[in-house]
Amino acid sequence: MLILGAGRGGTAMLEMFLEDELVRVVGIADRNAGAPAFELAREHGIPVYLDPEEALRACRKFEHCIVYNLTHDDSLTAITHQVLGYAAATAGREAKLIWQMVTNLKRVKTELESSQRQLKAIFDHAMDGIIMVDESGAIQGFNPAAESIFGYAQADVLRKPLDLLLPAAIQADGTAPMQRFIALEEPADARAAQLLAVRKSGETFPIELSASEMAFDSKRYFIAIARDITERKQTEERIERMAHHDFLTGLANRALFRDRLEHAIAQAARQGTRLAVLFLDLDGFKSVNDAVGHEAGDKLLCDVAARLRKIVRAADSVARIGGDEFTFILGNLRERTDAERVARKIVQAIAEPFEIGNKFWSVGASIGIAIYPDDAQDYESLVKAADAAMYQSKRSGKSTYSFFDAQTRE
Repeated sequence: MLILGAGRGGTAMLEMFLEDELVRVVGIADRNAGAPAFELAREHGIPVYLDPEEALRACRKFEHCIVYNLTHDDSLTAITHQVLGYAAATAGREAKLIWQMVTNLKRVKTELESSQRQLKAIFDHAMDGIIMVDESGAIQGFNPAAESIFGYAQADVLRKPLDLLLPAAIQADGTAPMQRFIALEEPADARAAQLLAVRKSGETFPIELSASEMAFDSKRYFIAIARDITERKQTEERIERMAHHDFLTGLANRALFRDRLEHAIAQAARQGTRLAVLFLDLDGFKSVNDAVGHEAGDKLLCDVAARLRKIVRAADSVARIGGDEFTFILGNLRERTDAERVARKIVQAIAEPFEIGNKFWSVGASIGIAIYPDDAQDYESLVKAADAAMYQSKRSGKSTYSFFDAQTRE
């Protein structure tokens, strides 16, 4: 290929042919030494000519040499026929049409490359993980954010099943999320589903996954956007804990205790079983608190809570409902003596001295016990009954326990 004319048209034509392995550009000619295509030609080792006839004579050395005349000088077409001896020149309207086609192709190519660069920049710089999966469930795309989230390099996961990252075995329903999606058992768009994923290290963590389907070359693909929500879950758990647990001891607070007791009452009513509510008030706590200060008093309450946790069963509940008051739920009682046995253990455990500030301090536990359904059948009545029984223990000399007795209730 020989190009006559090194202006805009010649530049566009040269750029196109440089990318075509089937075409060899043997020269470009223009009478203007500063023609823009000359610099590009020299960069690629292509001869440049200021004399078009010299360029045509050089072209004659090749068996098949096609000439594109983009100079608007029709006389060069006649010279081409004379020098080469065959109709190998494209000029005039034909050349203009080809130039326009090449220019349009270049513009479309430039726009496409720009669009591809933008998409790649989005793909590479997105903060969320982007995973492309084909209809067989194999991973076909994995952006840098996904590498950071899951700990795998892209090369490690390409063409591997998505189950590598989202195993069915750890999902709540035991099925593979994307396999359901691919099989169209779920809607064409799955938004913000919370799932469990696995990092390369084997660590399990929560993600939020959104997925959508697309078609390309008559094939189905799925684009999944994955976001690590570990911190969000931890924050939610902290907020949940703060709302339902005592900030000092970590025990259930009054709100959670009420919820648990109401649930336990409903369950006992369905199953025809009994439960006990214990109300504990520390004896002598105020004296210790006044003597050593609130900070030491807080430590004493934490130590008390630690001892109480060790006494109750995992299925039972212990709560701090305020100050030095603690409550308990003991479920599935066979006999009243079951509650009595626990109360006795609590009294004995609290009677052991506590070490506060390199000194030992003694407190006691006065406990009241109310039984469902014998003494009361609802939350308020049970707690009041246990509270009344606790005051009976105070009157009986403290550091003891008493069952509710309606006749002695204050």
